[in-house]
This record gives sequence, C-alpha cells and structure tokens, in this order.
Amino acid sequence: MNKLETIEQVRKYVGEARKAGRRIGFVPTMGALHEGHRSLMRAARAACDEVIVSIFVNPTQFGPGEDFERYPRPLEADLAACREEGVGAAFCPSVAEMYPPDSVTTVTVSRLTEGLCGAHRPGHFNGVTTVVTKLFNIVQPDVAFFGQKDAQQAAVIRRMVRDLCMPVEIVVCPTVREPDGLAISSRNSYLSAGERAQALSLSAALRWAEAQVRAGQRDVESLVREMRRQIDAAGPCGIDYIEIVDADDLRPKAVVEGRCLIALAVRIGNTRLIDNMVVEG
Repeated sequence: MNKLETIEQVRKYVGEARKAGRRIGFVPTMGALHEGHRSLMRAARAACDEVIVSIFVNPTQFGPGEDFERYPRPLEADLAACREEGVGAAFCPSVAEMYPPDSVTTVTVSRLTEGLCGAHRPGHFNGVTTVVTKLFNIVQPDVAFFGQKDAQQAAVIRRMVRDLCMPVEIVVCPTVREPDGLAISSRNSYLSAGERAQALSLSAALRWAEAQVRAGQRDVESLVREMRRQIDAAGPCGIDYIEIVDADDLRPKAVVEGRCLIALAVRIGNTRLIDNMVVEG
C-alpha cells in the first residue's frame, strides 16, 4: 500500500491509475478507523479497481470547545487497517497541505445544514463540505463511500455533488453496529463502562420507534416524546435533538409518511453521540 502525503503525490498516483483504465473508489475518513470504516473500504473494493482512503482530522469542522485536540490519531494502526482491507493508497496530508495559510474559499450548502446537527454545531458543515470538495478535487474519484450513521452529512454531500455538477457517484453504506446495537463510532472510546451501557438507550429508542411505525403509528410528536422519555430514563444526559425528517431533503415532518429519517444526538458525559434509522411510513 502507498502512503501519500502531498497533493502532487496523489495526482500522480491517480493519473497512473486513470491511464490503466482503473475505476477509482474513495473513502474519506478522519482516521481512528473501525469496523464501520472497514465496511466502506470493502464496499469500495467490491465496486472499484482502485481504492484510496484519506486520513485527515479536519480542523475546520470542529467548533470551539469540541474535541479536535483529543480526537484519536492512531496513524500506524489506521495504515495497518488499510493494508488489511486491500487499499491501494492512503492519503495522509498535513493541515498545511490541505489549508494553505492564505486560504479564503469555503463551500456552503444551505438549508440542509440548518437543522439536526447543523443547529447545534455552527460552521460544522461548512468545514465538511469544504474539505470534501477539496478531497474530491484532489482524488477525482469515480465513486465515494460514506456511512449512514452520518446521515445528515451524506444528504448534504449528495446535494452538493448534484448542485455543483461534480462527476462522482455517492454511495451510502449501512450503519455498522456492535452486537448489542450501539452504533460504532471513533468517539465510543471516550465512554466509561457505565456511559457505554447508558448509550444503548439510543439504539433501543430508535428500534422502538421503528416498531411503532411498522405497527401504524404516524404521529411524530408522540414518537419523539416517548423516545425522549426512554433516553432520559436511562441516565443523566443532554439531548441535543430527536427529530423525524424527510430522509432526502431533511425537512421536519409532523406525520411519518414516505421515507423518513429518525435522527438523534445525545451527550452522555463529555461525549456527543449520534444515531439514526430510516423508516417507511
């Protein structure tokens, strides 16, 4: 596997792959790779001839007081995971390589970024869309792979690619969970044993809501109220939001109809966890 650190190295690598007629799959990550990331790499390998993974903790998507400095950066373990999954190249740039000191350009997607996590993390999605645009321009993939756990991010990236006529297919892969239902996340490592047990209330509340929708419940207010009660009952926490929105345009719903996203963000201890589930009304 090739470890690439500069934009020039990536462009040379991609150019050679293009000359060979290879279809390029791309998995953008912030490192601290886990089974969720590995599932994206496997999906990319199944669909493409060449797989490139980026490992870059993007500073512009972290707000003041968030966990940029303590975000895990186990680079050697991450590179080993990429090798194990048959990745062709890992792009591991510095902050200076991605953001020259005089950078003044950003990419903004409006409306889809205003609710859910966007309402609680000002500027977060501007950082995401800017860095993903940069990475797409550098790697020039045919297909890019994202996880359903970051459902709002995936919807925003899909819209950005459509609106800006970017020649890249976006594939969203299912959320990978622990056997007990907890959505796998790099931030799970922050949880104490007690906090991790409490965190199971998130997936449990989502499964309960899914079952209710299948049984015919359509009233969003009732579903959200009971989900909030269940999560509050599991232990001390801060609920940023529990919402049911259209799965594609993220507009809030009053009634579950069509394809809907049930999404939540909860702070347990010092850790902010997100999870979601798609239901059909």
